[in-house]
Amino acid sequence: MPHHATLQQAGYVLLRQAVPRGWLEELRHVFEAGVKPARQWPVPRASDWRHSQLDCAKRVQAVCRLPRLLAAVGALIGERFFLYQVEGRAPVAGGGHQALHRDLSMQRPGDLVGVMVYLDDYGPHNGATRIVPGSHRPEPGETPFDYSDESRSLHLSGRAGDALVFDVDLVHAASLNASGAPRRALLIGYAAEPLQVALQQTEYLRNVHMNTQECFEPSDYVFTAP
Repeated sequence: MPHHATLQQAGYVLLRQAVPRGWLEELRHVFEAGVKPARQWPVPRASDWRHSQLDCAKRVQAVCRLPRLLAAVGALIGERFFLYQVEGRAPVAGGGHQALHRDLSMQRPGDLVGVMVYLDDYGPHNGATRIVPGSHRPEPGETPFDYSDESRSLHLSGRAGDALVFDVDLVHAASLNASGAPRRALLIGYAAEPLQVALQQTEYLRNVHMNTQECFEPSDYVFTAP
């Protein structure tokens, strides 16, 4: 499966126009309706971001189950997996900058995958994601990654409806929203089935309200080049 090999080597794929354009206005409305101040979350959130509680919204759940998206997630995880979290995030004007980092797998490389679904057009001006392709699987003996070195980072840009699917060990970061233009996104988390019990035990800390019992089989979805 050459497409699988390319995806696993890069550690990410940017799915252009993964979300039907007719869904975007509703998703933006759901995002705005669910915004809660940082202090109202079980674990306080960063003040330079807007955070939205929206995991039970039907349209959001439909996005999390788009076959094209699940195909890419399944190709990265490589085994039965489940949806464990989805929330909304948007950097405020003059905020949102992150240092390059990894979110880190839990039990084995590749057992967690993140997805950013962009609800607005995005680019370097409004806090779009930076990634370092291929950085999720360091070679044995390779010098540890220098997170202060931006020379290999790629600044993404695109249109509302795009979805970035990435291995959580991929070096990545959000950027400064210098223009103040909206850059709302759904941040979705998927995990290999063996992690289900452990992640369900921490749902209250992440303010997860949705049902996280459903599992997906990678073989049910065909990943093709974007």
